[in-house]
Amino acid sequence: MTDPTFLPAWRLAELIRGGAFSCLELLDHCIARVERLDSRTNAVVVRDFDRARERARALDRQRKDGRTTPLFGVPMTVKESFNLEGHPTTWGYEQQRNSVAHEDALAVQRLTAAGAIVFGKTNVPVGLADWQSFNPVYGTTSNPWNLAHTPGGSSGGSAAAIAAGFSALEIGSDIGGSIRVPAHYCGVFGHKPSWGLCSGRGQSLIPTAGTTDIAVIGPLARSARDLSLALDAIAGADPLQDTGSVTLPPPRALRLSDLRVAVWPSQPEQETDAETTALIDALGEFLEREGATVSRTARPEFHVTEAFHLYVRLLAAALSGRATEEFLAKMREAKARRAADDMSADAVFERTVDMTHREWLHLNEHRFKIRRIWGQFFRDWDVLLCPVISTPALAHMQQGETWERQTTVNGRTIPYNEMLFWPGITCGFHLPASVAPIGVSEKGLPIGVQIVGPFHGDRTTLHVAELLEKHWRSFVPPAGWD
Repeated sequence: MTDPTFLPAWRLAELIRGGAFSCLELLDHCIARVERLDSRTNAVVVRDFDRARERARALDRQRKDGRTTPLFGVPMTVKESFNLEGHPTTWGYEQQRNSVAHEDALAVQRLTAAGAIVFGKTNVPVGLADWQSFNPVYGTTSNPWNLAHTPGGSSGGSAAAIAAGFSALEIGSDIGGSIRVPAHYCGVFGHKPSWGLCSGRGQSLIPTAGTTDIAVIGPLARSARDLSLALDAIAGADPLQDTGSVTLPPPRALRLSDLRVAVWPSQPEQETDAETTALIDALGEFLEREGATVSRTARPEFHVTEAFHLYVRLLAAALSGRATEEFLAKMREAKARRAADDMSADAVFERTVDMTHREWLHLNEHRFKIRRIWGQFFRDWDVLLCPVISTPALAHMQQGETWERQTTVNGRTIPYNEMLFWPGITCGFHLPASVAPIGVSEKGLPIGVQIVGPFHGDRTTLHVAELLEKHWRSFVPPAGWD
């Protein structure tokens, strides 16, 4: 029997349709791995095994009748922040430990309709607000590549489950790198869709009808093709609010030789790990040899630090809707302590507390002006290649709040939240970005690349990820997880 552990989801669905194994056999294989190995990573923290087995048996009956779907029989998990009927949705908050969802999130419903079998949920940081995945409800999740390191956040358990071969597919969310950073840290593929493309209904602590600015939901997987299958399943408006839909344009180029690629491996104002920069440079050289048009100097024509700080302000405003009064009070106190000339990301974030709506409207107008600049940039370039975040996976770092932490990049100590630069310079302006693994650091930790495209250019970034998977590097399992 073919070992299904690290196969991509599309291949597993193909094997099931061909009768190589049943839906139940494949599900039980994944469950057995979780039960045997997940004590090492603590990735799959909510387990819905009985309901999943019932669904697998039902799908096996359908298969005998010849009825299949794109993700038929694929065992998958979802981020803890998504509602799964009959289970808590806590976002890592202790006070939410006993909450129970009464229906599946819309994305879970859509994935189920596409044939997937959701058998559990994966760990997150408190409030989905960290690149570490630990909380008082479920504890700490570790990176399968090195258990002393974080798998990232906030979709940290998602990426760890994929990399360790527990789950074939995952759905996470992203407002500050929460899909992209874990994909990069764990050596898997991820996609942050264009803002508004996929409904996040059922991915919240309380029922909400509105859509949070910047925030999106999207897939993580072991292949770029899986990302496209999952996006096909979850894309579309919430039918309770809007019956319209977005038709994404096809990829701009089908071959490497036809691509127009801008390469942005580092930024003077932002410290970026030298190994990451070198790998992205090497990728650019490879694409040039393959016939692609490559520029190492093309940049959108805006002030980079100004655009980054705009993202930070918009992020703070977006997160304020779910902020507690206690958190807001901390921000006011921190703001009062800051020097007037402190322009760190933390200081910029704190100064947005109690922003008026009029102030936000001015920021939003500025955002749309920069979106136009990005749009002009992508008239000349199909994709932009840049780092996902400043470094490979960090060691576990759980002391204090994120704004109280520091990390070291290239021997220089920087505030932890300065690492928001690479995730934010793109997602703050609603652009899609796919992540593909491109190498491993000297310490054996994965390094990925962020493939950014124009708004609604998701098919292009996903296709470029597929091309890199085929011609540069595919998913490689971490050692010791056979």
